[in-house]
Amino acid sequence: MNAKKFLIFSISLGLAIQTNAQGWSLRQCLDHALDKNIQIQQSRLQEASAEADLWQARGELFPSLNFSTTQSIGYRPFEETMAVVQNGQVTTTDNRFTYQGSYGLNASLTLWNGGINQKNIEAQKLQGKIAELQTRQNEQSIQEQIAQLYVQIMYSAEAVRVNQQLEQTAKNQYDRGQQMMEQGQMSRADVAQLEAQWRSAQYDVVSGETTVANLKRQLKALLQLPMEQEFDVSGTFPSESQVLEPLPSKEETLRSALSQRAEIKSAQLDIAAADLQRDIAQRGFLPTVSLNAGIGESHYSGSQKSVGEQMKTNLNMSAGVTLSVPILDNRRNRTNVKKAVLQQQTARLSLEDKKTTLSSTIEELWLNAASGQQRYLSAKAQTQSQKTSYDLLDEQFKNGLKNIVELLQGRDQLLNAKQSELQSKYQTLLNIQLLKFYTGEEIRL
Repeated sequence: MNAKKFLIFSISLGLAIQTNAQGWSLRQCLDHALDKNIQIQQSRLQEASAEADLWQARGELFPSLNFSTTQSIGYRPFEETMAVVQNGQVTTTDNRFTYQGSYGLNASLTLWNGGINQKNIEAQKLQGKIAELQTRQNEQSIQEQIAQLYVQIMYSAEAVRVNQQLEQTAKNQYDRGQQMMEQGQMSRADVAQLEAQWRSAQYDVVSGETTVANLKRQLKALLQLPMEQEFDVSGTFPSESQVLEPLPSKEETLRSALSQRAEIKSAQLDIAAADLQRDIAQRGFLPTVSLNAGIGESHYSGSQKSVGEQMKTNLNMSAGVTLSVPILDNRRNRTNVKKAVLQQQTARLSLEDKKTTLSSTIEELWLNAASGQQRYLSAKAQTQSQKTSYDLLDEQFKNGLKNIVELLQGRDQLLNAKQSELQSKYQTLLNIQLLKFYTGEEIRL
């Protein structure tokens, strides 16, 4: 297979794959990613973990209960008589081998520890909300990435379409050049340049299709689709009205974003959580009151009483209240308070940083969208002008009025103008949609 047939085969194969693959709309891509993306699923697991921590924190309000038992064997080869104290009773034995068993059931309940348990519950509720917002933040990030890739795919696909049109024009010029060479109106060198132009146009088509395929691969990875699954997008090329629609106000967009963006709400909750942790740390200086109760049994093989009699005799029960007052704790509480204060300051700085970043991002999107609309209008007018000039050059070339150099220059100028138009068109479209997304609207293409 020669180079010409191979290139034509490659182009045909690429187009066939795009035609047969299932087309996904942007909405389908977003919904699928929100359900299947691994990063989002991991965030949801963090939400479940935070819920488990809250469940455990609530459990600290209930009493604890535990059972313990000890079974032991003793051997004293040189001791003639041994005395064992069990629950206040003394038992003597001459046995060198002895067996002893003890059983205990103990309960404990914290009556008051400065309100730390209740505050821990509040802290865990905040952590649960922060985990939910982190999931929303990841969802927003994934949607932005998908929208960017989707727009890039549409831009590259339209660029391929333009290159295909130029490739067909280059092919027609090459065919016309061969006819003119046979009639003695063009040199073989000029025909070779026309063939090189045609081959270059074919390469541009194949290169563009490779770019589209690579972008689709990246989008498939975000969607967690298997490599062997065919994939294509079904979005239509945007209209001029979509690119030139009125822009929302920068100030209104920022106000809306500050009130509903997940990263801002999460940073605000981080401050509340830091305040709560400082309160908990300060309560570490307060005393703790706890209630304790227990019941125990034991028996001993060296006793003259049976096991049953010993269990009855040795049964003991106890209850009490414990007051614990921290006096010296190796500076643990003071250190905890200092760290909590530092965390408060860190959380406040983080909120201000995120507000600044969000403001800068929105302003950049707005400026790019506003300038992009003007650039698109200018690029479109330039493309139309270059298209008119190139059509005239092509006609003059066919009639022998223009040389090959002028024709190639005209083609390059038309290609550059069209690429500039497409870039401004899709970049402006993306900036407008992201501006809307920051105000809480869905991304629509």
